[in-house]
Amino acid sequence: MGAIFQSLGRTVTAGVVLLVIIVLLAGALTGQYIAIDMGWSRFFMRWLHVLSGVMWIGLLWYFNFVQIPSMPKIPDEQKPAVGKVIAPAALFWFRWAALATVVTGLLLAWMNAYLLQALAFTKGVHAIGIGMWLGLIMAFNVWFIIWPNQKKALGIVQVDADAKAKAARMAMLTSRFNTMLSIPMLYCMVAQQNAGL
Repeated sequence: MGAIFQSLGRTVTAGVVLLVIIVLLAGALTGQYIAIDMGWSRFFMRWLHVLSGVMWIGLLWYFNFVQIPSMPKIPDEQKPAVGKVIAPAALFWFRWAALATVVTGLLLAWMNAYLLQALAFTKGVHAIGIGMWLGLIMAFNVWFIIWPNQKKALGIVQVDADAKAKAARMAMLTSRFNTMLSIPMLYCMVAQQNAGL
């Protein structure tokens, strides 16, 4: 069992296998097996959207609730471990999770035939439309403001000390802006299917 949890790849594979076992067991117990049709495809896309969204917003909140506030408390000689190892890895998953969330969300909206209506704030899908626009703004910020500035702040792109400090501040402020947007965005995403807006 320990060998599974010592490898992220094996852990994720075990999670998928466990999911398949649960689905098959539930089908055997209830007599209701998955019918792979458009309804199931929409469900599966929603699951992928939620999965990638949890990764994205989880990392956003990690940066803002844990890493940024903790950095001043870390001794200077230990900071390179964060800046050279942890932050680049977290930012890799952060930006690709943002892209995956947007792509699966747009595909889900298309599969449910409300993509254009939601983007135009049509009545009946305005909550999801607001959430979609907030998510698109946030994803834009990740790829075109946070990531380019983080590359400078982390030394991936070489700049002078003043530019590095300015880039770090811009990345932090934009990340905080995204944290602010994440609160109404998540509300709107849940509100659409639960009549909460």
